[in-house]
Parts: sequence; structure tokens; C-alpha cells
Amino acid sequence: MTDEVLIGDAQADEGSFEETLRPRRLTEFVGQDRLTSNLGVFINAARDRNEALDHALFFGPPGLGKTTLALIIATEMDAQIHFTSGPVLERAGDLAAMLTNLGAGDVLFIDEIHRLPPAVEEILYPAMEDFELDLVIGQGPAARSVRLTLPRFTLVGATTRTGLLTAPLRDRFGIVSRLEFYPSDHLAQIVARSSGILSIEVATDAAAEIARRSRGTPRIANRLLRRVRDFAHHLGSEAVTLEAARWGLEQMEVDGFGLDHLDRQLLTTIIDVYDGGPVGLKALAASIGEDRGTLEDIHEPYLLQIGLLQRTPRGRTVTAAAYRHLGLDPAGTAGGLFEQQESD
Repeated sequence: MTDEVLIGDAQADEGSFEETLRPRRLTEFVGQDRLTSNLGVFINAARDRNEALDHALFFGPPGLGKTTLALIIATEMDAQIHFTSGPVLERAGDLAAMLTNLGAGDVLFIDEIHRLPPAVEEILYPAMEDFELDLVIGQGPAARSVRLTLPRFTLVGATTRTGLLTAPLRDRFGIVSRLEFYPSDHLAQIVARSSGILSIEVATDAAAEIARRSRGTPRIANRLLRRVRDFAHHLGSEAVTLEAARWGLEQMEVDGFGLDHLDRQLLTTIIDVYDGGPVGLKALAASIGEDRGTLEDIHEPYLLQIGLLQRTPRGRTVTAAAYRHLGLDPAGTAGGLFEQQESD
């Protein structure tokens, strides 16, 4: 087991809850109303029956609250939570060591569960279904199989790439929920809550402005709040006003749609170099010098969500809304970057 595997109770992830902006209870969680309502029903039923909660899988883009929901489950169930991630569990013995350390009702959280090696995933199947662990002791003719009984636990998996999960693993989760991007009003509530925890005075319109440019993601909203506070301090203001928020966001190159420099570079590259598309993701990543996985997991989902990008069988294309947002004329950009330069 490597040192990267983190094991601790519900107060041990990234420091204590008092040092983070994560909500502790379902009642404090803002947004994802249908998900949290259903999860509350499942948690209450499990507590009333004095049972461990069924295994849960949360999927969606980064920063929407998958880890926070795992922490909330542990808190609501009054259980300890153990943290690890798919890439860390390189061998079956790594997972076996974690499973044998679980207590009754404990929560095991596996981030990036789609990256579990096949040999490790095979260990999970009997553990999730029958709460038993099959181990092979010894080698060669002297090898023998030993079956260990595990206490009933809750596995919480998180992934941004649900399509990479194998069907046998996905089917063993009793609770499967997708997290969606947050509307601006929910993000404004999150900014207001975080500002209270951080003792930051934020004007209502400034909170709304930060929320509008947060790409529908609470993690980004909280990050922008911290940075805007710094810009307000630079201006000599104790409170974050609308003017300070707008100036700070402009300095960070976050536009009115929440797009950053790389988002705009992705769109302008498709327009200037590939005549608006279609273009394959591999070629696009090479053109802008960015990792393909970063574009697919972090940038594409939001651009698709707000209608600036389309994914077609032939590749990615920009929409008319992208041209308008960038202040470009679709008719005037035809021909590509090099033909434009020649005509100039």
C-alpha cells in the first residue's frame, strides 16, 4: 500500500471540516435537489433499519460535489470514511488491505473509480455483493484459497467518465446518481455561504456576478471568491463590491460566460485553423498544446452545456453562438486562418 492512500474518519479529508467550505449535512448542501432528496430518503431508511447504506455511485464533471456527498453520507450515517482512488490501487493486495480494515457501517470512498485495474476490480465484486473477500495464499501447488467475511460497509464511487466503467461494476451499485451543473441562483447561495465561513463581506450583486461566471461549478465559485477577495483588498476595500468583483474577474480573464483563456483558445482555434470544424479531439489538443483528457473532462462538458460547442461523428464544431460570443462574423471567418492572412 502506498502512502498516497488516505485513511481516516470523516474529519480527516483535507483537514477538519472547520477548515473547509464543504457542507457537513444534507440540509446544508445547496443544489442537486432531486439527488439530495432521494439520498435523504435512502439514508433515513438505512438508519431506521440499523443497516449500512447501499453502495452509491456519483458521476459528473469535476467540482460538482461528489466527494462532499461521500463525506455527508459518512456524517449522516455516523460512520468513519476511508479515502482512496483508482490509480492508487495498483494491486489486488492494496484493496484487500483496505477492505480488511473496514468496520461495520464504514464508508469506503474510491475517487476516479473508472481507473481501477481489472485485477483490483475483480476483488470488489464479491466484496460488494456478498461482503466476502477471496484471497489466495501461497504459490504453486501449495497455494490455497481463503474466504474472509467482511463487515457490511458502504462503497461510494466517484467518476467523471461513467462510460469507462465496466457493466458488472456499475450494476453492483444500488444508488446511481448524476450531478448536473448548478444554476446561477444556487451558486450565488453557495458564494454567500462560503463568504460567511471565510468572514468575507460580499455584496449581493457581487455574489451574483461571481456565480454567473463560475461555469456552473461550486469549486470554481469558491476559488473565484477567494481570488476576488484578494483583488478587493488590493483596491483597499474591506468588502467585495460589484465593481471589485468585475475588475478582479477581468484581471483573471474570466468572461461573462465563465470562459477562461483556454476555453476561448479552444473555440478560436477551431474557427481560425479548422474553419469552424469539424475537427478531431486529438488534432485539436495538439493544435493548442493541451492534454486531450483535460479538454474532454474539464473544458468540453461546459462548452457543450451552454451551446458553444457541438460534438458530431466527424469531430467538434463551434456553433453560431460561439461566433457571437467571441464577436466574430461566421461569414467573415470562412477560409481559415491562412487564407484570412493572405487576403489581408
